[in-house]
Amino acid sequence: MSDIIHLLPDSVANQIAAGEVIQRPASVVKELVENAIDASAREIHVLVTDAGKTNIQVIDDGKGMSETDARLSFERHATSKIKNAADLFALHTMGFRGEALASIAAVAEVELKTRTAGEDLGTRIVISGSKLEAQEVVSCPKGSNFSIKNLFFNVPARRKFLKANSTELRNICDEFQRIALVNPDVAFHLYSNDAELFNLPAMPLRQRIMGIFGKKLNKDLLSVEVDTTLVKISGYVGKPETSRKNGVHQYFFVNGRYMYHPYFRKAVMEAFDKLIPVGEQISYFIYFEVDPANIDVNIHPTKTEIKFENEQGIWQILFAAVKESLGRFNAVPSIDFDTEDMPDIPAFEQSAAVKPPTVHYNPAFNPFDNYEERTTKHNGATVAALYESLLPDVVEEKHEHPTLPYAEEPAVTTGEQYLTYKGRYILTSVKSGLMLIDQHRAHIRVLFEQFREQIRGRKGVAQGVLFPEIVQFTMGEAATVDQLTEEFSAVGFELTPLGNGSYAINGVPSEIEGLNPVELVRNMLHAAIEKDNNIKEDIQDTLALTLARAAAIVYGQVLTQQEITTLLNNLFACVTPNYTPDGLTVLTIVTDEELGKLFARQ
Repeated sequence: MSDIIHLLPDSVANQIAAGEVIQRPASVVKELVENAIDASAREIHVLVTDAGKTNIQVIDDGKGMSETDARLSFERHATSKIKNAADLFALHTMGFRGEALASIAAVAEVELKTRTAGEDLGTRIVISGSKLEAQEVVSCPKGSNFSIKNLFFNVPARRKFLKANSTELRNICDEFQRIALVNPDVAFHLYSNDAELFNLPAMPLRQRIMGIFGKKLNKDLLSVEVDTTLVKISGYVGKPETSRKNGVHQYFFVNGRYMYHPYFRKAVMEAFDKLIPVGEQISYFIYFEVDPANIDVNIHPTKTEIKFENEQGIWQILFAAVKESLGRFNAVPSIDFDTEDMPDIPAFEQSAAVKPPTVHYNPAFNPFDNYEERTTKHNGATVAALYESLLPDVVEEKHEHPTLPYAEEPAVTTGEQYLTYKGRYILTSVKSGLMLIDQHRAHIRVLFEQFREQIRGRKGVAQGVLFPEIVQFTMGEAATVDQLTEEFSAVGFELTPLGNGSYAINGVPSEIEGLNPVELVRNMLHAAIEKDNNIKEDIQDTLALTLARAAAIVYGQVLTQQEITTLLNNLFACVTPNYTPDGLTVLTIVTDEELGKLFARQ
C-alpha cells in the first residue's frame, strides 16, 4: 500500500490559516493597526476603498522594519513579540502569533513600504497569494505603509459571501473604534472612499469617547474607579436614565486589549437591577488591568475571548465598583427613614356612599352550616354583585362578526356580543367555542401590511416638522443609514445628513403622532442592522415591522364598537391573520370541549 499522507504546500497552509485570522476586511484593519500600535506608532492613517474589498491602506509612523525583517514578517509564525512559550503569560503587545501578515498575503495582493529611523532608504516588498513578486530599495518615510488590494482575489467563495459595503464598512468602524478607545494617546484617522470618517488627535480617554460617539454622551457618563491587589478597574458607565433596548455602547478592555466577556457584562447589568426597565441595556466603557500571568489570551485567533484565573473575584469587585459609582453620583434613589419632626400623613374620611359596612365577628359561625339554604336564598344577589365587580374590566359591545378565513370555521355565531378584557383581548364566540384575539398584535399585523405596501410602492408621505429633531449615530451606523435613505423616505421619514454621523429629521409619517421620532428612527436602524442581510425586501420588512410596533395601539386601551369592527375587518383581510410578522400568536380558539373540561367534575 502506497503512502497517502503528505505535507501541504505553504500556499495552501497559509490559505487555511487565513480562514481563521482574516474573515473579512475588518480583520485586516484590526491586524495591521494593532501591529502599528505594537511598533510604537503615534499617528495612524487607515484608508479603505469599497469597504476594504478593493483596497486597504494602513500608514503609521512607528519603528519600521529593516530589509530582512520586512521579508521575514510575511512568513508563518515569524514574530518579534515572543520567543518561547513562557512569554505567552507575560504579553504586553497586541499581536504574538506571527500569523497575521502571512494570512493576509495568502489571500490578497500586498505592497509594503517600510523604513527604520536609522536608515536613509527603506524597503518595498510586493507579495500576491503568498508569492514574492518584488523586493527593492525605495525612498519612504519612517514607519510602515501597507496596501492590501483585491482581498480574497484567489478565494472566490470567501469573497462571494462578503456582505454589502455598508455592512463591511460598519465592521471596519467597529474594529477601528475599539482600538482607538484603548489607545487615546495615539492619533487615528479613518477615510472611506476619500471621505474622512474619523479624525481623532491624541487626547484624554473621556474626550476620546466623545470624539467617537458624540459630545452628548459626556453628561451621561459616571466614572468607575477601584484598585485592588487582584485587579484595577477604571472607566465609565452610563446613567440609568440613558438605558435603551438597543444601540448602546458596551466595551470591556483588559491590559489594552478589547475583549468579549458575557460573565462580566452580567455583573454590570446586575448593578443596574431595578434601576432600568426590564429588557433595556446600559452603555459602559470598562478597563481592566491585571497581571498578564493571570489571564490567557491564546484561546481564539481573534484574541477577543480571554480567560481569567480569578473570574468570580473580579466579578464581585466589578459589581461593587459599579454600585459604588451609582451611589456616589446619586444615581440610586436614597430612602430616608428618619421620621422625626415629620408631619403626620392626614387620613381622608370616606364618603357615606363608599363607607365599608360594619362587620361583627361571630366565633360560632360555621360557613358550611345550612349551605344550600343560604346559597338558594342569596344566589341572585351574590351573582349580581359578582357581575357588577367585573364590569370595570369587561366591556360588552354588540357587533356583527366578519367571516373567518378558516375552513373549519366558515362563519361565526351571529347575534352574540364582543367582549374586551382589560383593554388587551377581544373575545367573541365562534361555532366551535370561544375566540380570543390580542388586539395589540392584531393591530401590528394590520399596520405591517400597510407600511410594507407603502415602502415597496413608494407611497409614504412625509409630514414636515416645524423644529427638526437631531439624531446622532456612530460612523459605522451612519453608513447603514445612507444605504437605507430610500426606505426611510418611503415610510415618511426625511433625513438630512449634517456630518459626523448626525442627521436632522425634517419629516415624519403622519401615523406616528405622539411617538418619539428619534427613538423610532434609531430602533428602525438597529433592527435593520440586526437583520444584516443584503436582500432589500428583508430590510424593507424590518422597517415596516418596527414602525408597526411603534404605532400599534397599546395594551390597556379599550376600543369602541366601531374601532373593533374596523380592526377585525382589516385583520381578516390579511393573508395571514393568525400570527404577527415575527411569529407571535394573534388569535386562538378555546373549543367547547376544552371549556367543558375546565368545569368538569373532578
